[in-house]
Amino acid sequence: MFQNLSKYALIFLFIALSGLIFLLCNIHTVENWNCHTISALYQLQSRIQSSFIPLGVPTFNHNHTFCAHLGQKPSPEDVLEERYLLDSIAWPLPPFRSTPIVLRQTSDPVHSLFAILPTKAGWEWHVDDQLEVLIQMHDFHGQPKHYGGDFLLARLHSPEHGAGVAGTVLDHKNGFYSALFPLLWVGSAQVEITMVHSSEAVAVLRRLREERPDRVYFKSLFRLGFLSETTVCNMCLPPEQQPLCNYTDLHTGEPWYCYKPKMLSCEHRINHAKGGYLKHIITNKEALLFQSGVNIKVHVHASGTDRINVLPSRTDIVDVEGSTMKPEPITLASSGYYYEDTWRPLDGFTMRQFNESSAITQCLRNKVINMYGDSTVRQWFEYLITILPELKEFDLHSPKNVGPFMAVDSTHNILLKYRCHGPPIRFSTVMSSEMRYISNEVDGLPGGPNTVVVLSIWAHFSTFPVEVYIRRLRHIRQALLRLMDRAPETFIVIRSANLQALDQEVSLYNSDWYSLQLNTVLRAMFKGMNVLLIDAWQMSSAHYLPHALHPPPPIIKNMIDMLLSYICQ
Repeated sequence: MFQNLSKYALIFLFIALSGLIFLLCNIHTVENWNCHTISALYQLQSRIQSSFIPLGVPTFNHNHTFCAHLGQKPSPEDVLEERYLLDSIAWPLPPFRSTPIVLRQTSDPVHSLFAILPTKAGWEWHVDDQLEVLIQMHDFHGQPKHYGGDFLLARLHSPEHGAGVAGTVLDHKNGFYSALFPLLWVGSAQVEITMVHSSEAVAVLRRLREERPDRVYFKSLFRLGFLSETTVCNMCLPPEQQPLCNYTDLHTGEPWYCYKPKMLSCEHRINHAKGGYLKHIITNKEALLFQSGVNIKVHVHASGTDRINVLPSRTDIVDVEGSTMKPEPITLASSGYYYEDTWRPLDGFTMRQFNESSAITQCLRNKVINMYGDSTVRQWFEYLITILPELKEFDLHSPKNVGPFMAVDSTHNILLKYRCHGPPIRFSTVMSSEMRYISNEVDGLPGGPNTVVVLSIWAHFSTFPVEVYIRRLRHIRQALLRLMDRAPETFIVIRSANLQALDQEVSLYNSDWYSLQLNTVLRAMFKGMNVLLIDAWQMSSAHYLPHALHPPPPIIKNMIDMLLSYICQ
């Protein structure tokens, strides 16, 4: 009997000690105590936990997963602006089909053709003229298409002159398209027409954006002592599946949610990370519309010549009455062009070349440069610390490629900072305490003539309806206007979206078509403000190097030169 009591006493003692250890490791005031002695228990708990906490892909409804009413209620003016912006990016859709998509009836760039059209004066072109190209799209049977909606890019370039300019594509909605180019240099010029996506593929991309914003999903780790759980997060989650943690920003009203952990509280969230990409979101028939080398970024051939020779500008024109007059300038949607591999803006902006690190240092002397956004502006940070030997990066123990980052040149009083924008952001792991919305960060800046604000925010919004992007830019714009009110001499620079390499997978989540629509919205929302917009879209479109999410150094160098030219006019 005593032996049995002794055995039970040992069991109760073991349970009591285990409970004491559990409490000590979970009390906040003693959270830093050494609990290595129970590492075996922790490992056991982790294995048990992983067996019943779902860490995988979220199970969303296939339709209407996005909550359009999220965020603060917009004002009547905001509603009107949103309607105008959405109308400005409206895209023609293919005719309704009662039968499934048949690849051979969709746009085929190989069977399609373009032709250079003569001017009113014939087959002679001069600088300051306009070149017009007519494009006719055909299907895989070689039959002409009778509706529009194809996503085409146009470029006029001259390898021997290191020259290039993006063209403007007009959709006549009947299978024909016009590409218009300003003629800006003397000598040869070659036309290049590229089909990025067929109209049928664009229709799929549009449907995915509206119905499957969950196709990129996110996650957060929650931790208290040695207990940890991971749950799925996104801008909108179906609340009927399990309770939600609401992380809506108190200042902007920007929404963000995570599923509530089963054992921990919402306040125990410690980080944010990309969860992954949902697969099998299109049918096998639709997948045929996204084939590299077949119907993603494939050149359209010319029916005749694809080259012209541009003569010097007509200095004077004599009218029928014998008077002389200057030719009317051609106004096109071209922000600039390359010549001798150097970007030349067309809006009167004076572009300088900063080829020596000493010139860059002198320009940035006594400046604080605040960079906010995605990895395409982080690329600028990395470029500057590479070419400026006296700009030393501080070790903030930040995760690689995530930040925040800071570099200092104490001799010339230069401070360079980078911080990523708030969710949605597809970086690997960002600590919750480092997740900041750009508008809140801008509100914390004093501003002034020695303050530079650089923004780039686009790539991580491609999977969401455009209304989400409009709302985010509106908050940023309001913060910038407040900054300019209190410190009008602050330099503000906004970097637009750029083209990138595409295959099927990238197309479904980050297509250039998504980026084009976001880029159009961004340009419209900041139009008329005292900011410099660096047109990364046309700078990547007009250049001869292949498209890349992170443009190659020659393009970055031109962007940085434009930034410095603005700061040091």
